[in-house]
Amino acid sequence: MGRSVRRLLMLLIAVPTLADAQGGRRRGRMSGIPSDWQGYVQSGDLNDITNPPYDGRFTFLRIRFEPDGGGGFGFRVDRKWDHDTPRAELHFMKILSELTTIRPFMNGGTILPFDSAELFRYPIAYVSEPGFWSMSDKERTGLQAYVAKGGFLIFDDFGGEHWYNFERRWQEAFPALKIVPLDLSNPIFDAFFRIESLDFSHPYFGMKSEFYGAYEDNDPKKRLVMIANFNNDIGDYMEFSDEGWLPISLTNEAYKLAVNYVVYAMTH
Repeated sequence: MGRSVRRLLMLLIAVPTLADAQGGRRRGRMSGIPSDWQGYVQSGDLNDITNPPYDGRFTFLRIRFEPDGGGGFGFRVDRKWDHDTPRAELHFMKILSELTTIRPFMNGGTILPFDSAELFRYPIAYVSEPGFWSMSDKERTGLQAYVAKGGFLIFDDFGGEHWYNFERRWQEAFPALKIVPLDLSNPIFDAFFRIESLDFSHPYFGMKSEFYGAYEDNDPKKRLVMIANFNNDIGDYMEFSDEGWLPISLTNEAYKLAVNYVVYAMTH
C-alpha cells in the first residue's frame, strides 16, 4: 500500500473519531468546547480573549482585526475574524497531532492582532474573512515584519466581491508582492498529502474555489509567504466535521489542505 493511500486511510479513520471524542460536546460551555478550554469562545466580547500561556508548542494563531463593514450575527457581534472558532482549531489540532510528528497545543488557540509583539512566536497565522480585513498603520508594519521574518499566512472564508478588499489590503502591505494563481504543481499541494484535485466549492454558496499565493521576492523558486482559499471556507469544513452537515469527502480534503499548509510552512 502506497504512503499516500495509508495517509488517506488514516484521515478517513481520524475524522469520524472527532464525533466519538466529543460525545459529550453538548455538555460544554458551547457545542464541542471542553470545559477547560483556554481561549475565546465567540461571545462577541474582546475581553473574553484569554490566550493560553506560550510554552513553545505549535499553537493555532488566529488574527483579529477591526472588521470593515461588520455587523450582527445571530446571538452575538459578528467580528468576522472569529468565524468557526474555537471548534475549527480544536478539531484541526486533533488531526494534526494524530497524523504528523507535530505535537501541538491541544487545549486552546491564540488570538492576536498583527501589531502584537508576541506574533513572532507563531510561525503560521490564520486570517478568517479577509473580505472585511482592515489594518492600522501599526498592524501593517507588524504584518510586514512578520512575513519578513518567515511567517506564513493563511487567508480563508471569503468569496465573490470580498476578493477586492483582500487584494487591496494585501497591496497596501506588500505593493511589490504579486498575488498569483496556484495549481496542483505547487509543492504546497504535495507537502504531506498529495492533493489530487483542487475541485472545491464554497460549502454554502457553490462558487468554484480558487487558490492564490504570493512568493518571497516574487520568485517561484523561493517560499510561498501566503495562501488564499478564495471561494472556499476550510474553517467551516473543520468546524462542522463532527456534525454531518457537510460532505465527508470535502471535509477530508479540507483537513488535507490544512495539514499541507502547516507542514509546508514549517519546512520552508
